[in-house]
Amino acid sequence: MADSSFDVVVIGGGPGGYPCAIRASQLGLSVALVEAEHLGGICLNWGCIPTKALLRSTELFHQLKHLEEYGLAADNPRFDLAKLVKRSRKVSKRLVTGVKSLLKKNKVTVFDGFGRIEGPGRIAVEKDGAAVAELSAGSVVLATGARARVLPGLEPDGKLVWTYKEAMVPETMPGSLLIVGSGAIGMEFASFYHDLGAEVTVVEALPQILPVEDAEIAGLVQKSFEKRGVALHVDATVTELARGEEKVTATVAFGNGESQQLSVDRVILAVGIVGNVEKLGLERTGVEVDRSHIVTNALCETGEPGVYAIGDVAGPPWLAHKATHEGVLCAERIAGVEGLHPMNTQQIPGCTYCRPQIASVGLTEAQAEKEGYEVKVGRFPFLANGKAIALGDHEGLVKTLFDAKTGELLGAHMVGAEVTELIQGFVVAMGLETTEAELMRTVFPHPTLSEMMHESVLAAYGRAIHF
Repeated sequence: MADSSFDVVVIGGGPGGYPCAIRASQLGLSVALVEAEHLGGICLNWGCIPTKALLRSTELFHQLKHLEEYGLAADNPRFDLAKLVKRSRKVSKRLVTGVKSLLKKNKVTVFDGFGRIEGPGRIAVEKDGAAVAELSAGSVVLATGARARVLPGLEPDGKLVWTYKEAMVPETMPGSLLIVGSGAIGMEFASFYHDLGAEVTVVEALPQILPVEDAEIAGLVQKSFEKRGVALHVDATVTELARGEEKVTATVAFGNGESQQLSVDRVILAVGIVGNVEKLGLERTGVEVDRSHIVTNALCETGEPGVYAIGDVAGPPWLAHKATHEGVLCAERIAGVEGLHPMNTQQIPGCTYCRPQIASVGLTEAQAEKEGYEVKVGRFPFLANGKAIALGDHEGLVKTLFDAKTGELLGAHMVGAEVTELIQGFVVAMGLETTEAELMRTVFPHPTLSEMMHESVLAAYGRAIHF
């Protein structure tokens, strides 16, 4: 058993933890990283990366089935589920290997085990019940992430009722599928499985799918999915799952008091997450837990001096890029870097990689109006963009919101091809406190999808050229 002293010990090696460790080392601090399961966390192993690999396969499969629209032909396109899953795992493994190399390059000492706070500046590391190390540190960063939320009566069993993990490595293709929850995870799986031929039903307890998105954008996504044949039920809950040998019968209760029974091959639970706060020794500290998430201030500090929390365990928005930014901010706070800017959560973009893609940043139209802004709204449809038409992918909309009094960009909301790659333009604009005037003067290249961003700004002020 090793005894070691470090300036910083980071517990958790996901998209918040490992960047935090690397940045702290860059700043001259001695750093240890404790990871209980797999470097890269949920994002690299079971989330962001492998799901995008799966969705890329179905995107290509969809295009293969519509080649005639492009003057091309390929007879009888088909997919091999095992190879499709194997590719996604290979992509994940490659990036996890890269994380290991980055940590080694930056002289971060990695401990394989579960970290627990034993007292001020003391961390015990265990693996399978055996002690691995006793560490001491001036600062401790909790980056333990989160796990899928489980609802009473809807517990996953790994066979008929899946979490995201089972949904990413199916051994056989279900003929029918019920997805509980219509956030980013739910809609991405709905897109993936429907494009491979499954009959998909999505149930959402709130009044709209994609609850965090602008209502107009969510409405367009709903129409697109329903046009493809996906059944979407909002203001509805799954109250019971009756499990048979190979089928599940779900009881769905609707807001109007009616109910319906639905028989499906598999169920995917996508009803949110809960922070991993258990067994960390927090009861020995002044760290405050709100439900299942650690309370922090704008610089990632908890109620216990020298203890910080970042990423999903520190609360919403539950996004990998938010965790990474917090990790860097936290490392710089510990190192005493001056002039730090607390993270503005209103400027964190959200992306959903279903077909069509969704991306947004800032306030929704309803939120802006609720906060008392006089809002100017600009809209520009994909169907009026030359590049979108040339791509054969002209379903979508770019929507921008401005403060009528100051010209401040309040929010941007997009649905359509590659919008997850476009949203960063609006994120940068918001970060630089750009007004409509600067955006209007900006020259966007032609022909590109990004021209719609410019046209949407122009449209907010009655100056759109191409629509």
